[in-house]
Amino acid sequence: MSNPNVMTRFPETALDFLQDLSENNNREWFQANKKRYENELRDPAIELVVALGTGLQEHFPNVTYDTAVNGSGSLMRIYRDTRFSKDKTPYKDRIAMGFPEGAGKKMQTSSFGIQISADEAGLMAGVFGFDKEQLQTFREAVTDKKLGFELVEAVKKVQSSGNYEISGAHYKRPPRGFEMPDDERGQYLLYNGLWASYPKIERELITSDSFVDTVLDHFVNMSPIQQWLVKVFS
Repeated sequence: MSNPNVMTRFPETALDFLQDLSENNNREWFQANKKRYENELRDPAIELVVALGTGLQEHFPNVTYDTAVNGSGSLMRIYRDTRFSKDKTPYKDRIAMGFPEGAGKKMQTSSFGIQISADEAGLMAGVFGFDKEQLQTFREAVTDKKLGFELVEAVKKVQSSGNYEISGAHYKRPPRGFEMPDDERGQYLLYNGLWASYPKIERELITSDSFVDTVLDHFVNMSPIQQWLVKVFS
């Protein structure tokens, strides 16, 4: 990146903290290491939010980012919601952040996302799960000839750009009220979300000076799907 003051890599110390947390996932250890969490993981994560957020805005000016640490911004909370889970470990052993484009609830907005563990990072672009209104809008777009074939082309463009996975298939039968197109659009009527992902960036690259630029390159490669969703839901 051209600005020397913008983060280019994620520090080794942040990944070391995530490794230690995964091995000591309890409140006593975390409280004793709270300052270390803030200095070694949280603060570098905030810097990464800024680096990726500003980098994305160079390509997609309407993408937003927020450095809040209470869960309302780009950075996801490290505290797990254990109310409905058999796994009662209180903390996530990875750090995640999202960069939405458009109005609405954070998890229902077409976004770019990254999740970093001690060993690797994964990327996504799109929406993990549509709400009821979005699902109806998505299905109408899929069956629309213009928008539907734009989606087909967007997926092909992403797939031709690299080793990206396309996810979201969920249903076994087409929904009531929709006729299954007998072309490439038809498969997407079985989706309840749509996103592209790049599942594995190795630790060596995370801590290298090319990390942020590499992530941004992958985001741009996956963006045709994310941008199609922005268009459909706007």
